[in-house]
Amino acid sequence: MDIERIDGFRARVAKHAALADPARLRIIDLLTLGDYSPTELQAELGIASNLLSHHLRTLEGAGLAVRHRSEADRRRSYVRLAAGALEGLAPGREHAVRRVLFICTRNSARSQLATALWRRASEIPSASAGTHPAERVASGAIEVAQRHGLNLGQPTPRRLAEVAAEGDFIVTVCDNAHEELTDLGGIHWSVPDPLRPNTPEAFEDAFEDISRRIHDLAPRLHAA
Repeated sequence: MDIERIDGFRARVAKHAALADPARLRIIDLLTLGDYSPTELQAELGIASNLLSHHLRTLEGAGLAVRHRSEADRRRSYVRLAAGALEGLAPGREHAVRRVLFICTRNSARSQLATALWRRASEIPSASAGTHPAERVASGAIEVAQRHGLNLGQPTPRRLAEVAAEGDFIVTVCDNAHEELTDLGGIHWSVPDPLRPNTPEAFEDAFEDISRRIHDLAPRLHAA
C-alpha cells in the first residue's frame, strides 16, 4: 500500500470515527440540506453549547464541516458541509484488472446475467464461464434480461478452461463453483440458483441481487 493510499485510508477512518456519534451524524444530515449557525444546530439537536462545540471541532478536524462568518452579522457564523466531505466514505478504486470473469456451475443463468450487467456498468471487459457448462442458456435468464432491457447477445455456455486467462479478476456467483474452485482466488457472491425453483420470481431475485452487487463493485475496479 503506497503513501497516498495510506493517507486516504486514514482520512476515511477519521471520517467514520467522527460520524460514529449520533449527534455528529445528525449534524451532517442537516448540513447536506443547507448551512446552519451553531445556535440553529443547538436548537435542532437540543444539546448544550459546549457539547455542540466539541462535536463541531471533531467534524472540522475530520474534514467534514467548515465554518465561516456571516456577511450580515460578523458575530454570527455558519457551518457548512466541507467540499468533498462525503467522498471516500466508501472504498475507492482499489483494484486494477484486465478483465472480470464471472463463474457459475453451468454458465447458463447467473454468470451470463452478471456479464451482461457488467457491460452496462463498466468499460472493463468481462466474460463468463462454467465449471460444468450446460448446453444452452436458461430461458428464465433470457426472459428476465429482456424484461429489464438487457441484451445477452448470443451467449453459449463455455467451459472455464476455455475462457480463463491470466490476470482475470474472478467472481464466482454460485456456491458450488466457489467451493469447487477453492484455490482460484477472487471474490464470491452467494447468489441462490434461480433454476432450482425455475420461476420468474426466482430469476427476478437473482437479477436484482447480481445487479446490486455489480453496482457496488464497478466503482472499486479500474482498468489495468
